[in-house]
Amino acid sequence: MKLDSYWLDTAPVFTGGAQGPVEGRADVVVIGGGFTGLSAALELATRGVSVTVLEAGRIASEASGRNGGQCNTGVAQDFASLAARVGLEQARGFYRAYESAVASVESIVSRHQIDCDFVRTGKLKLAAKPKHFEKLARTYEVLRREVDPEVELIPADRMRSEIGSDSFHGGLLQRNGVQMHMGKFGVGLAQAATRHGARIFEGAAVKQLKRIDGERYELTSARGVITADRVLVATGASRVGPLQWFQRRMAPVGSFIVVTEPLSTQQLDAFFPRRRSYVTSLNIGNYFRVTPDNRLLWGGRARFAMSNPHSDEKSGNVLRKGLAKYFPELANTRIDYCWGGLIDITVDRLPRAGRHEGLYYSMGYSGHGVQMSTHMGRMMADMMSGSEQVTRGARCPGPRCPDMPAARGRCLWSARIIGSRIFCSEGSGCPD
Repeated sequence: MKLDSYWLDTAPVFTGGAQGPVEGRADVVVIGGGFTGLSAALELATRGVSVTVLEAGRIASEASGRNGGQCNTGVAQDFASLAARVGLEQARGFYRAYESAVASVESIVSRHQIDCDFVRTGKLKLAAKPKHFEKLARTYEVLRREVDPEVELIPADRMRSEIGSDSFHGGLLQRNGVQMHMGKFGVGLAQAATRHGARIFEGAAVKQLKRIDGERYELTSARGVITADRVLVATGASRVGPLQWFQRRMAPVGSFIVVTEPLSTQQLDAFFPRRRSYVTSLNIGNYFRVTPDNRLLWGGRARFAMSNPHSDEKSGNVLRKGLAKYFPELANTRIDYCWGGLIDITVDRLPRAGRHEGLYYSMGYSGHGVQMSTHMGRMMADMMSGSEQVTRGARCPGPRCPDMPAARGRCLWSARIIGSRIFCSEGSGCPD
C-alpha cells in the first residue's frame, strides 16, 4: 500500500516549471500553485498579463491533488437550512455560484483541451438513516421549487438501481456533477498557463512579504526575490509562509482517502451501476466514486487528526472498516493507496475572497474546492484586471472576514474542538 495520493502518483510529470532564480518583476505574483492559483494564472496569462506563480512544493500537490475527485453543484450546507439562515434570495445566489463553478471547470477543460478523464455523472447524497431521508425530501422540495428543477428524489425501493447496498434509505440526486482526474487536471492547468506565458516556480516557498506601496509588494521566496504590482494569495489551508492573517480565518481539518485495487466490470456494475459521485448523510460520513481505471476511491474525515504518514495509515484502517460495513463483499479487496490532506474550512462554510492590506485572496472552500477554487481563480483574475465583479457565492457574507473563534491571537485551531461544530452543520443534524 502506498501512503501517497493516487491522483499525484498517476499524474503526468509537469515539465513547464521555470528554471533559474525567482527575480525581476511581474504584473501579478500568485502565491500557491493549486487550482485557485493556476486557474488565475492561466486566465491572466491569456490576457497578456505577466504572471509568476510561487509554489512551496509541487504544483497541485496539496488540497488540489489530495481530494475525493468530485466536482458538484450545491452549497456546503443543506440548502433549506442555509435559506432559513441567510434568506432565500442569497441562498439562491450561493447555489447558482456553485453551478457556475462547475461550468467554469468544464469550459477550461474544453477550451484548453486538458486530458483529465472528465465525465458527467451527477452526485447522489445517500440517506444513512430513515430520518435523514425525511430531511432530504424537505430539501428536495425547496431545491426543485426554488433553484434546481433537475434535482431528483430517489426513494428506498429504487435505490438498488443506483447502488448495490441495502444500507441506504433513499437519496437526493443532483445532476450537475462531474468527475475528473485531479492530478491530470492540475498538470493540465499548469501546462496551459505556461503555454500562454506564465512562469511557474516549484519549490519556491514565500518567506517574506514587504509592502512597497498600495498593492505593490516585494516577495522573498526560497528561490529568489521578485517585485509584483499585485499579489494573489491562494494558499488554502497551508500553514507555510508569513500569512497569519489568512491562516487565522481557516480551520485546517484533516480528510482521508483509500483507493482499492482495480475492480472487475461485474463488480462495478453490481455496486455502482451509474458510476455517480456519492456522499453519505452522516455527520462524519463518507464520499466515494470509481476512478478512471476502475478502482474504488473511498474517503471521509475518519478521525479528528492532521495528515502525516502514521496518521494517514490509522485513518485508512478506519475507512477500510467503513467500506466493509456498506459493501461487505469488498471487505477483502486490496487497498493500494492511502493518504490524507487538509480542508480549509471557514466558520460558516462559505468561501472568502477579496483584498486585505493590498493583497488579493481567495480560499476557504470548505470541502467544495475542486469547482469553486477553479472558478474563483478566474474571478480573481477579473478582479485584478479591474473588474470588481466577484461572484456572490464567494463573497464574504458579513461586513468582514472574521477570525476563527479559537484562532484569535496566536492560538491554533484544534480539529478536536471544532469537530462537533463543523460536522453538526453538514445538513443531517448531530448524531444520535
